[in-house]
Amino acid sequence: MSAESGLDTKLADLARQYDEVGRLLGTPEVLGDPSQLRKMGRELARLEPVVAAYRELSETREQLAGARQMRDQESDEELRAMAREEIGELEAREQQLLDDLKVALLPRDPNDDRNVIVEVRAGAGGEEAALFASELLRMYTRYAQEHKFQTDLMSLNETGIGGIKEAILEVTGDGAYSRLKFEGGVHRVQRVPSTESSGRIHTSTATVIVMPEADEVEVDIDEDRDLRIEVKRSSGPGGQSVNTTDSAVRITHLPTGLVVEIQDEKSQHKNKAKAMSVLRSRLYDQQLARQREEQSATRKSMVGGGDRAEKIRTYNFPDNRVTDHRIGTTIYNVPGVLEGQLDTLIDALVMADQAERLRSLTEDAEGAGG
Repeated sequence: MSAESGLDTKLADLARQYDEVGRLLGTPEVLGDPSQLRKMGRELARLEPVVAAYRELSETREQLAGARQMRDQESDEELRAMAREEIGELEAREQQLLDDLKVALLPRDPNDDRNVIVEVRAGAGGEEAALFASELLRMYTRYAQEHKFQTDLMSLNETGIGGIKEAILEVTGDGAYSRLKFEGGVHRVQRVPSTESSGRIHTSTATVIVMPEADEVEVDIDEDRDLRIEVKRSSGPGGQSVNTTDSAVRITHLPTGLVVEIQDEKSQHKNKAKAMSVLRSRLYDQQLARQREEQSATRKSMVGGGDRAEKIRTYNFPDNRVTDHRIGTTIYNVPGVLEGQLDTLIDALVMADQAERLRSLTEDAEGAGG
């Protein structure tokens, strides 16, 4: 079976599935069961754009067959010329629909719809790196707000003059992970620090870690055996006490050595819940990293490697230039990007990942066919 006929068979199956789900949605059994109704509704919404494109493809092919028949059988040269022009337009539309459908049928990342935990840590460059980390935290917060995602600053370790050593930001909303998952890695800034009197350009770095938020059932943690939980007094910048109760919580996961510390002015219980959420996500992220390593033994995506030591992006202030090194995309608008205008870069990364996965699928299909 050719790749094209295989695609048509899969699309026809999806169209039948879509019609069946639509039929079931109108039955009393589903209408009377809210959970089934939600589940079926989500499935219908998932299938609808693919089936609509498939039906447009079928209609385009019918029109194309008619135009070709006119071109081949019509004696009037003017009508044949019109048919040739129509054929060119219809063939272009057919190819566009096929390309769109191939992307739509790519296996989805099962984590794409999850909430996200973003960790930002100052790297090399002292106070300048801490200031840059603070700007990245603001960038992601602004980006989330622009896309109607909710944010919760779970942890903030400040330097005292506007910089941060480390911050943990939760971003909540459908598709949050799908939009932010390629942001993980080393971000580099090149600029003249405000404290630099000689005007020399300094290079500093910050590391961003992006993790899908994990559910309790997905990560097995035995609180009695696996955890050491310590409670202490919260402290602000410079170590001063910000609170008179022992509300800061530090959790050590003994099997891995992972440590999470969260402090909140009000609630020890809330801090523990947040720390457990971050710990679960870090452990889940480790599982994903192991899976990626196994997959990359045969193939590594240009944008989906997830290597935290990889330098992924440079923000050059003198040239007003932001460059993503994985895909070679450059934007001349540093202030805009740091204000959260990331969609141009994120869209380019998503498209590059799709192209890479399409290429991989084609290679796999050719290998299977050979």
